Amino acid sequence: MKTHTCNPRLRHPRALLACIPLLLLVSSAAFGGDGKVSEGQPAPTFSLPALDGGKPISLESHRGEVVYLDFWASWCPPCVTSLPLLDELRTEFGDRGFRVVAVNVDRDADKARAFLAKRPVGYRSASDPDGALPERFGLSTMPTSYLIDRDGVVRHVHPGFRKSDIDGLRAQIRDLTAAPPAKRAR
Repeated sequence: MKTHTCNPRLRHPRALLACIPLLLLVSSAAFGGDGKVSEGQPAPTFSLPALDGGKPISLESHRGEVVYLDFWASWCPPCVTSLPLLDELRTEFGDRGFRVVAVNVDRDADKARAFLAKRPVGYRSASDPDGALPERFGLSTMPTSYLIDRDGVVRHVHPGFRKSDIDGLRAQIRDLTAAPPAKRAR
């Protein structure tokens, strides 16, 4: 089955032409990345400004929770499908310690805000117009998401998005949220 993806390096309306229903198999080195973040690795920590102008969004603030880190863009057709479905998962599993952390890569944050005004979701989104975080993660497709356990370890990398992906993601989230919270030194 093909996965809908877009190239994260193309951040303008013409990028829609590059958004095709194929999994792009492009190495992160082609984009200047130091390597892809893979399953079993710790997720790189970050703090980015929020699209809503509020408190910055950081991954570290969600340690002890299961996090679905979602990289998205307003020009990415699969993102139109994924954002409301991720919001449904957030509602379904939120009381079990599940959070969606979104990172928008639009160069123009106003385009991302307009996108969210038309398609509101109940979770906040960070803004990374320079694409520094996608580079750190080694993204090669848009959208790409990372399911991160309570200890900050990537348990699943999800390139692209189709509506049919949601049941598999739901099962993975159910398994991770059933695990006890990480024991951390205070």
